[in-house]
Amino acid sequence: MASVNSLASTLQQQLADALTAALPDAGTADPLLRRSDRADFQANGILALAKKLKGNPRELASQVTAAIPAGDLIQEIEVSGPGFLNITLSDRAIIETLAARAADDEGRLGVPYGQNAGTTVVDYAQPNVAKEMHVGHLRSAVIGAAMVEVLEFTGETVVRRHHIGDWGTQFGMLIQYLIEHPQELDHRGGEEQDGEAAMSSLNRLYKASRALFDSDEAFKARSRDRVVALQAGDEETVALWQRFVDESKIYFYSVFNKLDMEIRDPDIVGESGYNDMLEETCRILEETGVAVRSEGALCVFFDDVKGPDGNPVPLIVKKTNGGYGYAATDLSAIRDRVQNLKASTLLYVVDARQSLHFKMVFETARRAGWLNEDVKAHQLAFGTVLGKDGKPFKTREGETVRLVDLLDEAIERATAVVREKAEKVGLTEQEIVENGEYVGIGAVKYADLSTSAVRDYKFDLDQMVSLNGDTSVYLQYAYARIKSILRKAGEIRPVAHPELELAPAERALGLHLDQFGENLAEVASTYEPHKLAAYLYQLASHYTTFYDQCHVLSDDNPAEVVENRLFLCDLTARTLHRGMALLGIRTPERL
Repeated sequence: MASVNSLASTLQQQLADALTAALPDAGTADPLLRRSDRADFQANGILALAKKLKGNPRELASQVTAAIPAGDLIQEIEVSGPGFLNITLSDRAIIETLAARAADDEGRLGVPYGQNAGTTVVDYAQPNVAKEMHVGHLRSAVIGAAMVEVLEFTGETVVRRHHIGDWGTQFGMLIQYLIEHPQELDHRGGEEQDGEAAMSSLNRLYKASRALFDSDEAFKARSRDRVVALQAGDEETVALWQRFVDESKIYFYSVFNKLDMEIRDPDIVGESGYNDMLEETCRILEETGVAVRSEGALCVFFDDVKGPDGNPVPLIVKKTNGGYGYAATDLSAIRDRVQNLKASTLLYVVDARQSLHFKMVFETARRAGWLNEDVKAHQLAFGTVLGKDGKPFKTREGETVRLVDLLDEAIERATAVVREKAEKVGLTEQEIVENGEYVGIGAVKYADLSTSAVRDYKFDLDQMVSLNGDTSVYLQYAYARIKSILRKAGEIRPVAHPELELAPAERALGLHLDQFGENLAEVASTYEPHKLAAYLYQLASHYTTFYDQCHVLSDDNPAEVVENRLFLCDLTARTLHRGMALLGIRTPERL
């Protein structure tokens, strides 16, 4: 199915051609087209052009208007003020363009693939082995998963990477404790472990080993020797380390499954995945002069990064004791992603508090030549999840909130909301349970995604599962309402009728539907998924106004009006469904 040009892009092209035809001296000129509350669109480019050509802007505007070819696109065009063009599109053009979108049998709604598509590695959802996932892990997972979906939809080749914390000194302590208490990770009765049970035994082992490490100097010494054995690749030590990784994955997968996210084993390449590259990375940086020795450590210095004392703060690639810092692993990962995965873009969905670290890592990689004009890196930095009180989200006891508890509570609240309306819709108990999960998890994801990533946001479940306001539940109910109308229509099929005159609410809905592809292109290029959430909320709002003002299944309407309104309903549902899916949110047919 061929892609469909949006009304805005078709109009933009016609205006640009008219500018060139009317004013050959102007060269290539941008009409500066934008949506307007005076008409459908306003073009402001003639003002700048008049200044450049030293002409009268209103006269130039009239010349451009005269050069626009006659056709079905424009219904009215007027010169306003000092040379603005106010443009109203024809009803026919709106419905014909939407009909072309609806005819796309690939489910893309006529959205074109992006030009110059490349390969993007998205680094997101990075939990730590042998540690519980908490509310702080939510944003990287949810924002990253949405960006993966949007980028793939726009034609980018996406490589998922989950850079889990699976290496470091704490594993010496854990492995040594397991050697001395070998039953601690055994599955009771040999049965398959669920996520909660796996985490419970890991937690127990972590606390016990930490207590021993802090109180017993001999155990501490044995643990440090065990780190050396792990880094040297000792077979027994590595096998026990692998048990911790495998046990943690049982837990990770259970949490991601609850989040309705697919995490695949080959996509998990943790810190340990780059061990073999660390020494070479350091050698290359030192030989090329990018990194220098300072007090025994291998460091990279920057003119613009200074500490409170005014002295330069370096990026430490290799410590004085010969150990490697996070920088060595992150730089090795960049080498791997650029040289082996052939990435043209590296996208890191990482907490804003790590911005300085990544600024230094990216600059080091640029100096080493691993990042350049053809390969760019970007940190999609995100803010903190706050409680209702506006402070970092903690339990009453002052501890970090477990992610599983938070998701369970969201599902519980949402199920209560679904159950209230269930009898009216005739939902079965199974549907209530399923929809409760979809609404609860959707509420959590949407609250996160509808906020600009870099901002902190308040986690307020009462607000999140509300049927009113900018929530996923509002969007899910809008979708379910449309599906209900389409079922009620029975034999009457949605059919586009370009010959009809449209009511204002139909026009507004139609013009917004047509902007879906342009919105996705912007989200993909700016890495701002909140703009897709905003588009979908506006779409549901336009639909609510349309539903209130334009009766769909009214016996008083001619058959073609009913069919055309059903057509607008159907395309709205398909756009909502597709857009919500890109955000990782389900849209139940009955709610």
